[in-house]
Amino acid sequence: MTGPVTNGSSGKDGKPPERLMLAGPRGRLEELFRVIRIANEFIRGFRKLHFVGPCVTVFGSARFPEGHRWYEMSRRVGAELGKQGFTVMTGGGPGVMEAANRGAREVGAPSIGCNIELPHEQHANRWCDSCIGFRYFFVRKVMLLKYSYGFVVCPGGYGTMDELFETLTLVQTRKIVDFPIVIMGKDYWDELDDFVMKRMIPDGTIDPADRGLVKVTDDPEEAAAFIAEAAERRFGLRKGVPAPKPRWWLLER
Repeated sequence: MTGPVTNGSSGKDGKPPERLMLAGPRGRLEELFRVIRIANEFIRGFRKLHFVGPCVTVFGSARFPEGHRWYEMSRRVGAELGKQGFTVMTGGGPGVMEAANRGAREVGAPSIGCNIELPHEQHANRWCDSCIGFRYFFVRKVMLLKYSYGFVVCPGGYGTMDELFETLTLVQTRKIVDFPIVIMGKDYWDELDDFVMKRMIPDGTIDPADRGLVKVTDDPEEAAAFIAEAAERRFGLRKGVPAPKPRWWLLER
């Protein structure tokens, strides 16, 4: 069990590292050290997540409390993914993320958090078996995508929409192929779907076929089965196949 993930180091003016990176050109030496920090964050993520097993990432708002219908729906989908043999991975925070991690743990499935260090502390939820913290949003998003066999997108805000549309762009442009994306919470997303169908498609900003890049359902069993079928088709994934084991001579643990 992990404790809180704190803000970590800041720049000499007290600003978080990501804000400094996005604030325009800095000194050459400072930029070099930043690149090294970013590379180290990637390596640390690769080494940690390589051993967690086949993952499905669940996205959604941190603001829904226990008992809220979206919390309970996410908890059920975490459980169903766990029953399919997946490790459930989230952003490690509260709300939907906590619910999905909790659902996985309750059925004995592995539960992983990829937390982000924020100016105000964000605590890793207590249902994560392990949690890795990141300074940079873009590094974290790469990890969530690289180690996932599919995404489940539950009701959320700007961050959830960012993760959804970035992934849709990667699928649309065939940077990744046959990647299952399930949107849950139909009535929450209805107006966004209307915008896609009544504005984006008629105006030609996306093709009609692009609407089919996602599956929309409120049934956790259907969502988990859809992702499992896609993972089997694309990767030949089978239940019971063990994850890679750390090698001591590579200093992995």
